[in-house]
Amino acid sequence: MKVKNYSELIVWQKAMDLVERIYEATREFPKEELYGLASQVRRAAVSIPSNIAEGQGRRSTNEFLHHLSYAHGSLREVETQILIAGRLGYLRQSNLDEVMRLSAEVGRLINGLANSLNH
Repeated sequence: MKVKNYSELIVWQKAMDLVERIYEATREFPKEELYGLASQVRRAAVSIPSNIAEGQGRRSTNEFLHHLSYAHGSLREVETQILIAGRLGYLRQSNLDEVMRLSAEVGRLINGLANSLNH
C-alpha cells in the first residue's frame, strides 16, 4: 500500500466526516457546555484525523502505527464523551446513533490499516 498523501486514505476521509458530525451534534449542547464537554469532544475528534495525517507523514511504519494508536485512543475518548452527552440529555438519540455508527466505521478502518501495516 503506497499512499502519496494522507488525504487519499479512506480512514482519514471518514475521520474528517466524523469531525464534521461531532461539530454538528455539539451545537445542540447547552451553552454552559461550550467550554466543557463540547470543547473536549471536539478536540478529541479533531485529534483522530490529525494523528492519521501526522503518522502517514512520518518516515517509518512504526511511527505510523504509533500515531494510529493515538487516533484509536482519541476515537474511544469521543465515543465515551458522546455517550456521556447522551446520558445527560444533550443529544437526540438519532444524533447519538449516527455518531456512534460513524465512530465504529472509523475504528474498523483504523484497525484494518494498522493490520495491513503490520504485515
